[in-house]
Amino acid sequence: MLEKEELLQIVGGINITGSLLSSIYKGINAIMDVGRSLGSAIRRAISGSMCPV
Repeated sequence: MLEKEELLQIVGGINITGSLLSSIYKGINAIMDVGRSLGSAIRRAISGSMCPV
């Protein structure tokens, strides 16, 4: 077992940095963009307003 003095010297944990927050934000935006595009494609397919290729 660790003594009280040893326990007080332990340093650690999670540091939330700007780069971590930025990557989470970009990931959420990417998921939102995919959902928006998929929703628009489904809506256009159902309404029959697809452009001929």
